[in-house]
Amino acid sequence: MKYEVKQIDKFRFMEEGEGEPLLLLHGLFGALSNFKDLIEHFKHSHKVIVPILPLFELDLFHTTVGGLEKHVHKFIETKNYYNIHLLGNSLGGHVALLHVLKHPERIKSLILTGSSGLFENGMGDSYPKRGDYEYIKRKTELTFYDPSTATKQLVDEVYEICNNRIKVIKIITLAKSAIRNNLGEELNQITQPTLLIWGNNDTITPPFVAKEFNKLIPNSELYFIDKCGHAPMMEVPEEFNSILHKFLKKQNQPATVA
Repeated sequence: MKYEVKQIDKFRFMEEGEGEPLLLLHGLFGALSNFKDLIEHFKHSHKVIVPILPLFELDLFHTTVGGLEKHVHKFIETKNYYNIHLLGNSLGGHVALLHVLKHPERIKSLILTGSSGLFENGMGDSYPKRGDYEYIKRKTELTFYDPSTATKQLVDEVYEICNNRIKVIKIITLAKSAIRNNLGEELNQITQPTLLIWGNNDTITPPFVAKEFNKLIPNSELYFIDKCGHAPMMEVPEEFNSILHKFLKKQNQPATVA
């Protein structure tokens, strides 16, 4: 599925559909391809937006979770979105959390899946090996419960990044920034309804991380999906979309008076 990537000022993004904004923040590897099924499902009910995060464009000093959050904040202001349902996967979840804590006023709900912000096992314990396709393939497969979810296209994307010295430095810098930027103390300040969708077999942000998010974010609900790794919206799209659909529907129902 090919989507038109638009550009306004320094912001590159995809926008499909009409309705309340559903804004999707991707992680360190892959952007539009990760959200394909989600976009197709929700573009009929929402304005689905995927900003392309400038993972490799920021100077090293701003190559941080905070630097990415500033980019998202300016993008939201430039486009003047309101009542946003903000969804983030992996590092994108971390950026979403930081954004809600700093600028809650335009955010209607928060959706996290495999999010960093409390604890994560990085791209691994070692420097990504340049030029070793099989190693990169194995590492990419570890993202999923079912290794076949790591398509050749996805492995090629990761391989291309890992073969570029500057990009590898930026990836490592962002991963270190995510580990340093622990939000445990602040999560109780989030007031938005929050949905946590987690793979029961996530080895990067394991299930105990989801339980901790659920405990620390006051108005949150948690769903685990079996036989699923770090990117549920890619690995089990139908189940993911069904859980998200019910949650979003609930956000638009008038509150019942007790």
